[in-house]
Amino acid sequence: MNEALGLLETHGLTPTLAALDRMEKSGRVRLVQCELNDFLGVVTKIVGPTAAVQTALGEGREIAAQLGGRPVAQLIERPDDRAWEGIQSPPTFNPLIQQDVVFFPNYEPLAAAGEDRSMKQEQSSFALGFIETQGFTAVYEAIDTACKAANVEVVGKEKLGGGYVAVIVKGDLSAVTAAIEAGRQKVEGLGKLIAAHVIARPSASVLSLLPKA
Repeated sequence: MNEALGLLETHGLTPTLAALDRMEKSGRVRLVQCELNDFLGVVTKIVGPTAAVQTALGEGREIAAQLGGRPVAQLIERPDDRAWEGIQSPPTFNPLIQQDVVFFPNYEPLAAAGEDRSMKQEQSSFALGFIETQGFTAVYEAIDTACKAANVEVVGKEKLGGGYVAVIVKGDLSAVTAAIEAGRQKVEGLGKLIAAHVIARPSASVLSLLPKA
């Protein structure tokens, strides 16, 4: 292939999706897939022109580091077709965590909170919120608190193994911000907070990886 391949590997789902959002908004790159490893990490694979991929990796690495994701980034110019067979992974199900571990973009629209019509990306008030912990008790208490604090809806739950679990909510930006802050404060003493984050106007690729409500 003539395009460059960008690889960004992070610890935690929240840093991964925050990085993907930042990378896609930075320029002309597109998501190939995200793949979980067996050590709490996720590798995001993007392609595009070399300069665009390089810029995107820098942006993604910065936000992932801010969220404690310990990112590792690498750019591969014009990956060999034979190597690509080992880089791109087929759909894979992990029976230990009872879920798929290779995620492909699915560009079906995600409905905004409180709406029957499809969510339009240009809605400036729409946001996603993430609470990720190590430990189920902590995340369950956090998400219950978040839902009681503001008008948000739960999109879904994702597990990475090693006790890492993330719950994702959607809604108006102000509501999601209030909900995630309230939930974050409930984690202490019940488990380890991995990340709590809000993405305003999430990119198409981030939306494409979410479990559909």
